[in-house]
Amino acid sequence: MHIPDGFVSVPVAGATGLASVAALFIAFGRSQEAFGTRRAPILGLTTAFIFAAQMINFPVAGGTSGHLLGGTLAAVVLGSPWAGTLCIATVLIIQAVLFADGGITALGANILNMGVIGVWVGWVLTETLQRLFGGSKGRLPLAAGIAAGVSVVVAAIACAIELALSGTAPIAIVLPAMTGVHILIGVGEGLITGSVLTYLATARPDLLPGEQHEFRGWSVPVVTIFLIAGVLSLFASAWPDGLEKVAENTGFIDLAEKVRVIVPTPLADYGIEGLGLIGTSIAGLLGAGVCFAVAFGIAKVVKPKNA
Repeated sequence: MHIPDGFVSVPVAGATGLASVAALFIAFGRSQEAFGTRRAPILGLTTAFIFAAQMINFPVAGGTSGHLLGGTLAAVVLGSPWAGTLCIATVLIIQAVLFADGGITALGANILNMGVIGVWVGWVLTETLQRLFGGSKGRLPLAAGIAAGVSVVVAAIACAIELALSGTAPIAIVLPAMTGVHILIGVGEGLITGSVLTYLATARPDLLPGEQHEFRGWSVPVVTIFLIAGVLSLFASAWPDGLEKVAENTGFIDLAEKVRVIVPTPLADYGIEGLGLIGTSIAGLLGAGVCFAVAFGIAKVVKPKNA
């Protein structure tokens, strides 16, 4: 769902950019409570995991693929939608700047769709479902999984509206197209989110909010992230993702080539020229490392002085 350069108009890019900057400014302030009890490593590991997981596109149907957005998962693991917004925004900024994944001019729209709308819809719905389920911790993966799936669809609807407001495609065409394909992608998002939370609740409760478990070490999460970024990413589906497929079918895919902001980077498109699959592995490992370092630094900056 990463919008490339050329898909949104200047007014839409400006408005979504201002909205995202405002959301991030507020998130920095409101995240202090979460970082006071959840420690910087949790934000770093969560951000690196989301980056690595987004490298793996899974096939959906009809030659279309999707990947984890991770907004609901980040908010639940960090225990704060504000921290979740910082986590996803960090991933999106690094993807755009270092990997040319998502347009520079569309960065505000991407943060708004996935880092704000996706996170908050997932968080509010998870909290609502948890209350309906009686507040049982055992039902958290189910609640979060359902919420994660719905959040993907809502974020896709927001994206479709931005494309329509930009004059890129008629709303009557792009809205049902984006909604339909992202319902299928949302099923994958829900299954991944529920599975990860089930594993964490069983094997690593220290990485979840609530009871103040002592952090049990780095080895398993770091090795897991490196395996995903460096090995499993090599098996990602080559099919176009939901937005790209809609753009191909609707006829506006060429806009991405006509208007593209080039950022010099040796890691564009998650590869290194001349290194083939090894280059993809190296790019994934570097990206995960950068995501961890940036998120860890953010947590150190915004945490309360007495934390």
